[in-house]
Amino acid sequence: MTKPLTSPILPPAMLGILGGGQLGRMFATAAKTMGYRVTVLDPDASAPAADFADVHLCKPYTDRDALQQLVDTCAAITTEFENVNADSMRWLAEQGLRVSPSGDCVAIAQDRIAEKTFIRNAGLATAPFLAILNAGDLPDDLSPYLPGILKTARLGYDGKGQVRVKTPEDVRYALSELKHQPCVLEKMLPLVSEVSVIVTRSRAGEVVSFPPAENEHANGILDVSIVPARIADAVTARARDMAMTLAEKLDYVGVLAVEFFVLEGDELVINEMAPRPHNSGHYTLDATLTTQFEQQVRAMCGLYPGRTELLKPVVMVNLLGDVWGEDGSEPNWEILMTAPNSKLHLYGKKEARVGRKMGHFNVLAEDANDALEQARAIMETLGNQRSES
Repeated sequence: MTKPLTSPILPPAMLGILGGGQLGRMFATAAKTMGYRVTVLDPDASAPAADFADVHLCKPYTDRDALQQLVDTCAAITTEFENVNADSMRWLAEQGLRVSPSGDCVAIAQDRIAEKTFIRNAGLATAPFLAILNAGDLPDDLSPYLPGILKTARLGYDGKGQVRVKTPEDVRYALSELKHQPCVLEKMLPLVSEVSVIVTRSRAGEVVSFPPAENEHANGILDVSIVPARIADAVTARARDMAMTLAEKLDYVGVLAVEFFVLEGDELVINEMAPRPHNSGHYTLDATLTTQFEQQVRAMCGLYPGRTELLKPVVMVNLLGDVWGEDGSEPNWEILMTAPNSKLHLYGKKEARVGRKMGHFNVLAEDANDALEQARAIMETLGNQRSES
């Protein structure tokens, strides 16, 4: 008999997660620390989350036998990435499992057209955008959206599936290069900075948010997150309010990341959302009372969200395969392991590649700028090690 949704799921219940990458690994670590057991469904035999899981179902996300095993053994299901099969999540929910976020929320986040339309219809600001299902959808006048960025509606991440365009001719050429997939043409705006807010919303509608992170990117990939973000208090409050409003409009359950552009005059527009913990929220592993991964566990289990106070200013830095040796050799971690205020987190991936997220580190200090200065010095040392090897 299925437990009523108001009843909390307590340890040592089995929790399931679709996806076994680094976010799944950190989820599994949090869940196991709290006393739960974990089943990971991921087709990759070397999935990083499998190191910490009780069960690894090495099957596709649409495999009905694997999904049935989740139904038979798990009390609740979540996901670590938005490109999981939304219909699989809907089917699991139909079998009586608690699934968070819902398949419907994941489906919205999978498609930029659906996502931006939902955000706009929720009364929240976005950059001007045009949905393009095919080249015939192009209006004669594209000036409201140029210069802009043409983005594939589905499957783009870390800068992939995006082309900068200045003229209508650029747009037509880019559509051809993207094989005429459905796309969004989004006007480029004069950015002052980019920030993100991680929200947790429970099934009962309780909602909390972490302090915004100020994000810097390199080659389309998140490089550094600075917390507290160097923005006005009023902008911080507005970003948190907008992110929580979006979660409520979605009737969202779980952890939701909302990315913002900060424009001149402290104007805020929502860039995109992710229905899961987020790279920019990794600072919570060391610098807040509750981590984003514990929040993911708490939300799916019907528990009240944990408190989100920032304990100390922090800077998070991504570690890409670029700092590994060309032969795949590990960096010399001594500079990180001997600094008393830095925390190294490696993801257990077997192969380092340029641009691949292999880990991250957090630096905590009395001031965010001091943390940033130390973090950059550490990265410079790691980069020099690679060039000297």
